[in-house]
Amino acid sequence: MLLQLSTWPEVENYLKTSSGLIIPIGSTEQHGPTGLIGTDAICAEAIAKGVGEEVQAMVAPTINVGMALHHTAFPGTISLRPTTLIQVILDYLTCLTEAGFRRFFFINGHGGNIATLKAAFSEVYYHLAHLRLSEADQVRCQVGNWFMCRSVYQKAKEWYGDQEGSHATPSEVAVTQYVYPESIKKAALSPDVASGYPIYGAEDFRRHYPDGRMGSNPALATPEHGQEFYELAVKELSNSYLEFLQSE
Repeated sequence: MLLQLSTWPEVENYLKTSSGLIIPIGSTEQHGPTGLIGTDAICAEAIAKGVGEEVQAMVAPTINVGMALHHTAFPGTISLRPTTLIQVILDYLTCLTEAGFRRFFFINGHGGNIATLKAAFSEVYYHLAHLRLSEADQVRCQVGNWFMCRSVYQKAKEWYGDQEGSHATPSEVAVTQYVYPESIKKAALSPDVASGYPIYGAEDFRRHYPDGRMGSNPALATPEHGQEFYELAVKELSNSYLEFLQSE
């Protein structure tokens, strides 16, 4: 059930039986010579929809732009500052809490969002407490990073070993190939790919990772792999969501 394809009476009826909401969040950033710029949002959205169908939960519109300032030296990347993303999440959850939602499960597709999301959750709890909204103390936020699911991580290591890398990975590229098989990209990839440098500013990042990859070989990706990653993530995150709803 998608929030944006529902009417307000349908949302009102949903809230009579559940206060849970799944929110996909990703990023709009470079993913190397063959990875789609929307990779992180595409993966999060597809998996969130799959979880929503599995557990009969409502799924919010995807937050497509995240915190990706270190990728902005590559054309096409769009980023929010951490403070801006925190404010976006705060405004989202304030409105949704006023509507009656209480459990917010973010399915995240971008590692650069994790620290900002955790900071945003603290801001939300603080803000709602001072608004004195009814049942504000019942609001809970949790993030599930699909690429960190145990089953996904193990399968990526089994198939790709050290060539999985940490950005523009074959696992995430595979999921986009499964979702959008008509948009599979090909390019000559150098076997020499940088890894191990810390992340600072955008120009420094591009200097150390000139083609945008971080230790990865996305040429290993296939749509068939992407389907299996998708199914593994949906299964594991569905269980996580249900446990989250039942937690104190």
